Parts: sequence; C-alpha cells; structure tokens
Amino acid sequence: MEHSPEHLPTTEAAVTALRALAARHGREIEVIHDIGADRTSRRSAAGVGVTTDPDGSLPHEAQVEFGGMPRVSVRLYPEDDALITVEGVECPDIARDDVPAFLRSVFGGLAHVRVRRFPPRHRLVVPLPGDRAHQEHVPAFLLGPWLRRRIR
Repeated sequence: MEHSPEHLPTTEAAVTALRALAARHGREIEVIHDIGADRTSRRSAAGVGVTTDPDGSLPHEAQVEFGGMPRVSVRLYPEDDALITVEGVECPDIARDDVPAFLRSVFGGLAHVRVRRFPPRHRLVVPLPGDRAHQEHVPAFLLGPWLRRRIR
C-alpha cells in the first residue's frame, strides 16, 4: 500500500484523520465524544463521579459512524486502540495509528473475504501497510451483499 502508518497520539487526532478520510471518499461522518473516566467504556473501575485518570488527564473515547456502504463504525479508545465494525463484523484491537489505513483498504476496495471450503470458513482480510493484514472470522449469517461481493 502507498500509505505508511500515521502517528495519531490522541483520540482527537484520530477523529481529525477520519474526518479527512470521510471527505476524501465522499462519506458522511457522525462523531460522538465521551470524555472523562466517568463517561468512557473502559474506565468503570475509576469510581463513581471520577472524571480523570490517576495522572489527572481526561480519557477520551469517540464513536465514529460512516454513512454509505459498507456500513462502518469505529470506536476509538483512550488506550491507543480501536474497535472497527464493517458490515457487522467486529475487528477489535486495531492500533489507533492503523485505523486510517484499515479504512482506506475498506473504502478503496482492497478488503476482501477469503473462503475455505473445508472446513467451511470465511475471513475478512484487510490489508495494512508493511505487508500486514488484519483477518477476522465472518460468521456465515453476516455474509450480506457487500461482503459476498468481496469473496475471493
């Protein structure tokens, strides 16, 4: 791929990169921010009413929804990773720096579904920079029209 991983040190930097990516691909984007330990999904152990981490910083998560097909959502976590969902297939533990490249592969038509006949198995394969790829099992019931068109 032509793009090297970008360094996205914060959730806000990642949201800015995703807004630019959406504009480049003509996709609508909706962003919901959760700021403070009392609002972020991975901070439940912080205690009731606590908004900061022990170091005094405000953890920041964002939920990003892209319009159009395929249906894509991104949950950016304060711990430098993300959960990307493509047509119902959850791809957890994506490094925040890899999120733009992951989405460029999906929106640019490089992502595909690899099929193994026996035992039957479907895997969503999303190429990433540096000859890497993220692979995720696709249950047969999630093989909607967009995923079926990408079977190789």
